[in-house]
Amino acid sequence: MISSGHGPGSAAGADEGADDAALPPPRPPLSAATWRECAYLLSSWPLDLIAFCYVLIWLSVGVLLSVTVIGLPVLALGLVGSRWFGRWERVRARALLRVVVEEPSPLRAQRGAGFFAWLWSALKDPVGWRSALFVVVRLPWALLTFALTLAAFFVAWPALPWLARGFSQVDRGLVRTLLSPSDGLERRIAELEVDRSVVVDTSAADLRRIERDLHDGAQARLVALAMDLGLAKEKLTEDPETAARMVDEAHGEVKLALQELRDLARGIHPAVLTDRGLGPALSSVAARCTVPVTVDVDLDQRPAPAIEGIAYFTTSELLQNISKHSHADHATIEIWRTTDRLMIQITDNGRGGATTTHGTGLAGLTERLTAVDGLLAIHSPTGGPTTITAELPWRERHQHKHEGRAV
Repeated sequence: MISSGHGPGSAAGADEGADDAALPPPRPPLSAATWRECAYLLSSWPLDLIAFCYVLIWLSVGVLLSVTVIGLPVLALGLVGSRWFGRWERVRARALLRVVVEEPSPLRAQRGAGFFAWLWSALKDPVGWRSALFVVVRLPWALLTFALTLAAFFVAWPALPWLARGFSQVDRGLVRTLLSPSDGLERRIAELEVDRSVVVDTSAADLRRIERDLHDGAQARLVALAMDLGLAKEKLTEDPETAARMVDEAHGEVKLALQELRDLARGIHPAVLTDRGLGPALSSVAARCTVPVTVDVDLDQRPAPAIEGIAYFTTSELLQNISKHSHADHATIEIWRTTDRLMIQITDNGRGGATTTHGTGLAGLTERLTAVDGLLAIHSPTGGPTTITAELPWRERHQHKHEGRAV
């Protein structure tokens, strides 16, 4: 007889279906993240053991030899090796723990400073020392997590995902704390060291230029003048007319020497800038430019002398570039202040195409501005116009009293 669906068999089937529905879902397999964390925990112990032996031998040998000439180089090279281990650990943490740690700045010494500058930079390298500390601190932790993770595979595998996550969180903290840059401080220090080298190189070049100008210009002219006056003195009694003519020529040479000295002094720091500020100083520069220039300086107070001088010489160099390269018939200088920046914008209607790679001095100007936390932005399409914007940090001018007079 065919069941109508309301008999005992039907009820049993319904009860069986209800039991199936009440069962929990199948346990998911271990996730990929758990496998990555287990791989990190199980591989850390042998790697840390090798690294610890390296650090122990390196420090022991370096300290023992520190009384000799090779001790400090051994310590420095050991720190370079620690840097490499830290780099490898960041790669492992990125691949297995998904911890993205920014790479520290490379080890740098001042350009051209030689072996001892590199040695000192390596010995005080915080990245290398923190990498070595990471090895020492993590060694006992790596042994503990290696043993517990391995045991969990055989006696506590249901708890493995939670154990792996908890252990790896500690490792993530160690990597972030000891193997990452110190909130950008190290990177900033490295940048400042590079900027300092640029400033030093620029200052040395300026000193060489001043020395060359003095030697080849005013000094040579004054030496010739002294010789001419000596000859005139000898002829004063024998040939007064010739002596008078030689004195007149010497007078002309004195005027030329004075003009060269004034030009040289203007190139070092013009008096009009010190006495009257950017507006009059740049108006004087603009008057000597071969291109008509409109100057608009909108400053309610003067910046610090160092910033004022950088702004002056930056603008002067840009005007020289306009005279030499732009083929413009008009240029504009605008200077104003934002909250904490001094803004300089120079525009010309020349042929454009200004870049930092064509020998116009813009590359060196960019480096000098960067060295004082400034920047240079260039917009110069082919055919023009060209707009160059320079930014400098605003620093207040402090008034000092000297012998009863503000300076």
